[in-house]
Amino acid sequence: MNTNANLFLDEAATRIEGPLLFAHRRVDVGLNEMVEVTGSDGKKRLGRIAALDNDFMTIEVLESTSGLSLNNTRISFAGEPISFNLGPGILGRVFDGVGRVIDGGPPVAATKKMPVDGGILNPMRRVKPEDFIETGISAIDVLNSLVRGQKLPIFSGGGLPHNQLALDIAMHARLRSPSGEQSDKSKEEFAIVFAGIGVPYDTAEKFRASFEESGALGHTALFLNLASDSSSQRLLTPRFALTAAEYLAFVEGRHVLAIITDFTNYCESLREVSASHGEIPSRKGYPGYMYSDLATLYERAGYLKGRPGTLTQLPVLTMPADDITHPIPDLTGYITEGQITLDRKLDREGVSPPINVLPSLSRLMKDGIGEGFTDPDHPALANQLFAAYSRTTQVRLLSNVVGAEGLTPADRRFLEFGVEFEEKFIHQDGPRSLDDSMDLGWLLLSRLPDSELSRLTDEQIARHLHKRRA
Repeated sequence: MNTNANLFLDEAATRIEGPLLFAHRRVDVGLNEMVEVTGSDGKKRLGRIAALDNDFMTIEVLESTSGLSLNNTRISFAGEPISFNLGPGILGRVFDGVGRVIDGGPPVAATKKMPVDGGILNPMRRVKPEDFIETGISAIDVLNSLVRGQKLPIFSGGGLPHNQLALDIAMHARLRSPSGEQSDKSKEEFAIVFAGIGVPYDTAEKFRASFEESGALGHTALFLNLASDSSSQRLLTPRFALTAAEYLAFVEGRHVLAIITDFTNYCESLREVSASHGEIPSRKGYPGYMYSDLATLYERAGYLKGRPGTLTQLPVLTMPADDITHPIPDLTGYITEGQITLDRKLDREGVSPPINVLPSLSRLMKDGIGEGFTDPDHPALANQLFAAYSRTTQVRLLSNVVGAEGLTPADRRFLEFGVEFEEKFIHQDGPRSLDDSMDLGWLLLSRLPDSELSRLTDEQIARHLHKRRA
């Protein structure tokens, strides 16, 4: 076999099935090698080698295979994996799912070429994620805080406003210095990478317009993969986006927040392509390697020794039938450090964003809040709000049995607290600073008797609650 790169095969195709092109193997090629497929229509299509043996190879075509035929199809080999040409000008630009500029501007002036599958990171080089990122969302900032280098997914359901939540976070997220203030240097270093996977055209345009109108596009790299694009292209969209995020974080030294929606579309494409390969399915038809495949994406978040920047991930997924035990959220939960869960009942009651704080969790929250990061009493406030709202759910169940008249005065106070907590704290008409969110949390707790505030010290009660009751 010929071992030279940039060779081509003519008339080698044997079969086309969906996004897959099957061909004779007549040159020495490698797995995941980049190829270019040219049909009789003259259109060049990007692809990669997904499987091969001694005689045949399977190529994932990353664009529509419409117009391709078994005759007059030319396959060119690059001799290297798919890479992304990156440079300082990627912020403020809009790309398609495979890194091509689609905003009408010139190509990005490239200074570095990086493989989209990422490099292999030594776990010993990782630093424990820490330092607070303010999102402007009270239920996240106070109760499920996001820290730099963390991967914290949003678990949603069909029809819930997860895309709007993702947009709000992208446009209002900011860094906080240890003193709690945002410095000019932090503004310059902070960047957003936002990727839409398999989104309808109108949703993609909404993303683009929202970033442009808010002015957030200037520090954002936007990747848009449409629902009409090839399913195999959908598998590369998060890889191109995360490669851009790694460049910004570990080459330019920025703190990067990567928001990717919706990973359910990614997993559906993974299942479709796996079925086309003829692979044996696992749970609910998904491939058995979906866990390791998702891990190769989620584990690209982090904080590395000797590198000035950090990469934080906020992936979004919709749980089919709102089932948190479905393979997609189930496997995601094993890999990531918690989850933000949206609730359909709260959404129907008009609470926006409809975040249910009880099943939500940020496992690294304790490392990014408190003295040196936010307020020294932040952990105590979060614990007490969580405990009080948990008590509210118990009282609501009891009320359904005995009625409101059968409740004790303290239980009725918790019922009132629950209503206020959902309508005033979780619900918000615009972004809130962390200080405003904490002030509102203390105000709500001041409605409860001191005897019920077991997570607060007497000093904290006197300092934060007594003056609000006066």
